[in-house]
Amino acid sequence: MAEVTSELMYELLKKLDHRFDKVDIAISELRADNQTLRSHLHALQGDVNNLRVTIGHVENRLDRIENRLELRELQEAQARFDPHP
Repeated sequence: MAEVTSELMYELLKKLDHRFDKVDIAISELRADNQTLRSHLHALQGDVNNLRVTIGHVENRLDRIENRLELRELQEAQARFDPHP
C-alpha cells in the first residue's frame, strides 16, 4: 500500500475542494432554475384565476340573457315532452 504523506493528503483535499466548488455551482443553478419555475407557475396561476373570473362574468351575463328571453322556462316545458332513457 502506498504511504500516506501530507503531500498526498493535500492533493486529495484540493481535488475534494474543487469538486465541492462544482457541487456548489450546480446547486446554485438548480436553485435559480427552481425560482424561475416557481415564478412562471405563479404567473400561470394568476392567468387561470383571471380566466375563472372572466368565465364567471360570462356565465352571469348569459344567465341574465336567458332570464330575459325566458329560454329556461321553454327548456323546462320542452323537457317534459323529451323522451327520457
